[in-house]
Amino acid sequence: MFTQVVIASVAGLGLGLLDPGLASRTHWTTDLFLRLIVMAVGPLLFCIVVMGIVGAGSLRAVGRMGIKALVYFEIMTTFALVTAVGIGMLVQPGRSIVFAPTAEDAQMVASYARNAQILHEGGITAFVLSLIPRSPTDAFAQANVLQILFFAILFGCCLSLIGEAGAPLVRLIDALSVLFARMMRLIIALAPLGVFGAMATTTARYGMTAIMHLAAFVALYFVVIALFIIIALGGCLRLSGVSPWRFLRYFREELVITSTTTTSDAVLPSVMEKLRRMGVDPQVVGLVVPAGYSLNLDALSIYLGLAVVFLAQATGTHLSAWQMIIMLATALLTSKGAHGVPGVAIVVLAATLAAIPSIPVASLVMLLAVDWFIGIARAVGNLAGNCVAPVVIGAWEGRLDREKMADVLMRD
Repeated sequence: MFTQVVIASVAGLGLGLLDPGLASRTHWTTDLFLRLIVMAVGPLLFCIVVMGIVGAGSLRAVGRMGIKALVYFEIMTTFALVTAVGIGMLVQPGRSIVFAPTAEDAQMVASYARNAQILHEGGITAFVLSLIPRSPTDAFAQANVLQILFFAILFGCCLSLIGEAGAPLVRLIDALSVLFARMMRLIIALAPLGVFGAMATTTARYGMTAIMHLAAFVALYFVVIALFIIIALGGCLRLSGVSPWRFLRYFREELVITSTTTTSDAVLPSVMEKLRRMGVDPQVVGLVVPAGYSLNLDALSIYLGLAVVFLAQATGTHLSAWQMIIMLATALLTSKGAHGVPGVAIVVLAATLAAIPSIPVASLVMLLAVDWFIGIARAVGNLAGNCVAPVVIGAWEGRLDREKMADVLMRD
């Protein structure tokens, strides 16, 4: 699969450069692949989480693991955000740019600003309410991972409490999990097709020189993501007794698919399967990975920190210490549960800027042209964080089979 994905990436890049007209008409292949993933991933996650809770035997153990996961998520995202702000103020990527927004710029980012206002309104209470689906079918229809997770946890807890009366339902859900896992393996086989379409249409649309005018910011973001993965996430793996390099090789296929499609949704089932195979307890995987997709967005936090500092410097806006604190708090809140929102990074960034009105929202237009390129590192960084989190929580909970893990990583 890894070789096929690489070949598809190179072929898509070549088509985009040689025949942009034809390449622009291949996007349906990516849409097809991602739609198939969305179709199957919700039911599969529901079955995995429910069976994990029922199999745990103790709801207290589930609650303890959930609290540890939330603590870890918040520590990592806060660290990522604060580090990004510090690096941005030190390097000053926007100091050589002078930006004066026009009416056309404001119109271009208007839709993002409207979505940001919806995301920003209501604060913590709105976020809590957004966890609860209007109906179970609504959560699955919208492929809202966080709402599916909430419903699955509630369903699993109640199923565990009713004991023997729920045994037939447990057997049914267990069989369904096997069914959807097999379906997902068939869908993943189409990954090279989706990667080809994504690479071809993106190259045709933007060309290879689209990021030159913002090369410094894009390059800085890639460097910071790389350092975060190597130092922060690599350090967490070493503390858990895992070789970072072997861990990276183990997930190489998922990283390539994510980097070319700029979304980690497509590899979510594959990541969960590989984590279980390498010795992470299935209950840890079933709870931590889906939750991390909405709550553990390390690379998005890095982007928010760097982008706000960059836009402030480019527009000549001075940020006081208090404004910086407000920005950090707003970014931490608005980024939670934003997974799946169209144009998520720009929308969350617009919501963050709403807390600092002195920075013109129209300045977001500078980042729109390079958002896809930035999205490569952002998606890879978020995926890396959500691959590492279950290992850390598994080690913390004593639910990590280290012998099996070492054997799997050595053979891969």
